[in-house]
Amino acid sequence: MKSKSAILVGVGGQGAILTAKVLVNGLMKAGYDVKMSEVHGMSQRGGSVSTQVHWGEKVYSPVIGSGAADLMVAFEKMEAVRYANFLKPDGIAVINDYSIPSATVAAGLETYPEGCLEAMEENFKCYTLDAAKIAMDLGSAKCMNIVLFGAMTKALELDDIDWEEIIRETVPPKFLELNLAAYRAGRAAAE
Repeated sequence: MKSKSAILVGVGGQGAILTAKVLVNGLMKAGYDVKMSEVHGMSQRGGSVSTQVHWGEKVYSPVIGSGAADLMVAFEKMEAVRYANFLKPDGIAVINDYSIPSATVAAGLETYPEGCLEAMEENFKCYTLDAAKIAMDLGSAKCMNIVLFGAMTKALELDDIDWEEIIRETVPPKFLELNLAAYRAGRAAAE
């Protein structure tokens, strides 16, 4: 099998790292060689977060270069544009139609850029969903990341892995039913 790679990007606190860990756990259980790298940056202050996952029969590094990612999952739409250069020309983007104003935007020093989704859709195959609304409809915005995870597994066509079992093994029991519902809703939204 040719190796595959995904970059998960967002803002600190959105659950990108937990989502990457669910992905990694499932891929490892399926027998893939998997490498993962995290960049937290100023994530504790609402800054950018990126996680890179590389898997295949044998992989040597988690690092994904410019134009090399098969998939991007963007937990925030401006982050999709910020990291778009990592996607292959035929790459797939799963994008949350959600905005988090940066400190400078919140302070009125800058404006949030318009056209983020349109720019991505012009250049890549995109699955755009309002994961925040889907999560809130399920009862908690905190499962937004697993909604995106469900859409990601559908976009990658990773149907040979029992993702519900992986979620059961990875998330805390008190959030299990919510996260299973979020995963199912994300897959349905990507169809």
